[in-house]
Amino acid sequence: MTRRTILALTLPLLALLLGACAESPQVVNGEAIVTLDGREFALKIVADDESRARGLGGVEHLAEDEGMIFIFPNARLRSFVMRDCLIDIDIIFLDATGRIIAMHHMPVEEPKRDDETQYQYELRLAKYSSRFNSKYVIELQGGMLEKLNLKEGDPVDLDIEALDALAR
Repeated sequence: MTRRTILALTLPLLALLLGACAESPQVVNGEAIVTLDGREFALKIVADDESRARGLGGVEHLAEDEGMIFIFPNARLRSFVMRDCLIDIDIIFLDATGRIIAMHHMPVEEPKRDDETQYQYELRLAKYSSRFNSKYVIELQGGMLEKLNLKEGDPVDLDIEALDALAR
């Protein structure tokens, strides 16, 4: 085989691979770039217990193309609450393969009152369940689910290997 023949066979394959890589999901600078219903979102990666507990608590604004992706070390039944949240949030639970298993709109709740303990506060917060084992959870600006054409069972293209390497 000549050098010219090898080059002629290799270059198209290389271009194809580079094109596929450009379209695949990315994990860059603590964010996962994820496409949902044709729209790209920059999701802050939340991969440890402290960050997962805080979530979007205290956040006053979230742009339409921003959010968070929670990564857990295992898949199990999960539930989220609106602890210390100042804005409405939409939540998407994903299984270990990246398929949507549940979605909820989570409205802002009354903040912790001076006359209640942290335990009492936690008890009164609404619980939003994954209903099935979940390994990834995406939080977006409240009302975004109404703008996206997503349904349970839809796959979300994630760089699972890169995300799983970050889970603690």
